[in-house]
Amino acid sequence: MSQTSLGLCTQYYITQQDSKRQADNVKSAWSSEEQIIQKTCSQRRPEQGRPRMKTVIVVHGGAWAIPDELAEASMAGVKNAVRAGDTVLKNGGSALDAVEKAVRSLEDDPTFDAGHGAVLNINGEVELDSIIMDGETLAAGAVVCVRNIANPVSLARAVMEKTDHVMLTDRGASMFAERIGTPVAHDLVTEPERKEWEHSKSYNDGVKMLFNKQWGHDTVGAVALDSFGNVACATSTGGIRNKMVGRVGDSPIIGSGGYADNRNGAVSCTGHGESILKVTLARLILFHMEQGKSSTAAVTASLQYMCERVRGCGGAIVLSSTGDWAASFTTPRMAWASIKEDVMHYGLNPKEEFTEMLQ
Repeated sequence: MSQTSLGLCTQYYITQQDSKRQADNVKSAWSSEEQIIQKTCSQRRPEQGRPRMKTVIVVHGGAWAIPDELAEASMAGVKNAVRAGDTVLKNGGSALDAVEKAVRSLEDDPTFDAGHGAVLNINGEVELDSIIMDGETLAAGAVVCVRNIANPVSLARAVMEKTDHVMLTDRGASMFAERIGTPVAHDLVTEPERKEWEHSKSYNDGVKMLFNKQWGHDTVGAVALDSFGNVACATSTGGIRNKMVGRVGDSPIIGSGGYADNRNGAVSCTGHGESILKVTLARLILFHMEQGKSSTAAVTASLQYMCERVRGCGGAIVLSSTGDWAASFTTPRMAWASIKEDVMHYGLNPKEEFTEMLQ
């Protein structure tokens, strides 16, 4: 099966909320190989005299054909993750802290294809990718093809804050993880994934099952706006089942799997990685927002373009610098949740949205 034979997508699901941006703040963080000079993001303070922003966080658990037997667990997982990130924001933490916390929650949940529960490559091995990005400074960190790391999103953040680089891969990322004392995990492969891997014998089968059948998993991600007016994004994945060893999709690639810029907003993408890479989906969505489109209009136009241009399916969560947000997908399902002003919105199916007041 070629990269362009996934089928034209016709379903769209969008939800949004609006607010006004009122504040911004400046952060400085840098480091060298031998000495780390770092300002903790959670210690940021808004400029004196400026009101604080109303915080927002949105998470997703991947856009794919989520089977009924995983529907409840998928919804529970994204709701737990969005609460975890919201708690960080409510306690005065940064958007960067919030998206890392939310994605770590999803990586620790074997329901999702990230960290624990990741799918296996053609050799039956786990290879994990992740990115995190700070919209205030455009600082970013990413790791590619890492093994035995339960929370690659935190390793990606360490790349951002403790090196002069944006991305580390495979052996280099593992060496860096060992150097900074990242714990090694040997329990990332679940028994259900091992059994499902046995059912699919090729990359093509893996892609078909991921998007059109009741097998497989997909990427997780989060976007947030903190009280200082800063946005951030994080994306993490185990990729596509039976992928070639060393295959890299969109998730860790800046501008494709995620992007964050205080001038516009933050995006985390999910879906067929090769298609997302071809259209640089995250940056495309923000480009439309730069042209004046709302988050809803921007993500709709971008997903439609991807469907028509490369016949790829997927989804995205989008958050503008004013607090306007959207969750959209062109796959059968995507688990997502958001919290804004003590109201949680969440859904799984097209045109589905539930609301829950938080205590």
